[in-house]
Amino acid sequence: MFLVLWEFEVKPGCEKRFERVYGPGVTGIPCFAAIRHHAGSHLFRDTVKPRAYLTAEYWLSRKSYEEFLSAQDVEYKALDSIAEELTANERHVGSYETFVP
Repeated sequence: MFLVLWEFEVKPGCEKRFERVYGPGVTGIPCFAAIRHHAGSHLFRDTVKPRAYLTAEYWLSRKSYEEFLSAQDVEYKALDSIAEELTANERHVGSYETFVP
């Protein structure tokens, strides 16, 4: 399993729109649905800072994520441009692989 985490600070007044774009059903976004190795996405809202969010994208492998980025470059950049309109800050928290000793 491969996990990609992003942290967003949403602009005041843009919270609802951001939640519609990244919230439940994000797997319905065509660029995610097109890749069968996408294992789901979740949106988390900070309980202390109401405009802070974390997205978690789950993939079956790092390779499948990299193939997605290559194959869906235009669609993914379009989604990213929406985020830029709605957010004051965006930060890649990290990319993590399942640890297997």
